[in-house]
Amino acid sequence: MSTQACSHTSSHHDNVDKVHKNMLTEKEFLFMAELFKALGDYTRVRILHALSVSELCVCALAEVLEMSQSAISHQLRLLRAARLVRYRKEGKNVFYALDDEHVEMLLKQGFAHISEEA
Repeated sequence: MSTQACSHTSSHHDNVDKVHKNMLTEKEFLFMAELFKALGDYTRVRILHALSVSELCVCALAEVLEMSQSAISHQLRLLRAARLVRYRKEGKNVFYALDDEHVEMLLKQGFAHISEEA
């Protein structure tokens, strides 16, 4: 690997300053990494996609995804901790939905990105 000196040092200072001024905090980077970790699981993405179509209870999610209710519940706990889903109770039933429009936008952007042709 060669270690050539950069010939654009004058422009680097401006760019480095610009980046420094716009850097997130350590805590924000950690939260962002946790968000992407939560999104980085096949089952959780399938759950999020299902919830982007309709609010569902655990048993309906289990039926849609052909998984056990306990497996779905485990993944929902992780998604709730990452603030990607929310729930509401109606009597004895608990219904899950995407937490807010930001989660829906993340999913839409992700699907749009993977649908692009190279």
